[in-house]
Amino acid sequence: MLIRITDFEGGGATSVDFPLGVVVKHKLYHYRGVVVAHDMQCVAGDKWYQANKTQPSRDQPWYHVLVHETGGLSTYVAQSNLEPDLSGDPINHPRLGSYFTEFKDGSYVSHKAKTGDCSA
Repeated sequence: MLIRITDFEGGGATSVDFPLGVVVKHKLYHYRGVVVAHDMQCVAGDKWYQANKTQPSRDQPWYHVLVHETGGLSTYVAQSNLEPDLSGDPINHPRLGSYFTEFKDGSYVSHKAKTGDCSA
């Protein structure tokens, strides 16, 4: 099940390990992706959460991630399941252009960051 990305700026929270545009890797499943939003705790419903193969704590940041080379899939992942992707390689995803203007120094630059409009 996919979660709708409704909060592009991630609510302005400052205590997340992976900000918007950072390329990450899932610790268990090893897929790569790029962060497009986050929630300070899991906002998915109980039914969705119980259906997951893993059930990390809901009381931590959760990230909306565009998954590399999956034909357009996105996922919702707990911070404890992610690590930085140090490959320096870009992500291949059809919706990248909806969020970002360019790939620079191993991360993506958001439309708002490029224009200087980082307001919520």
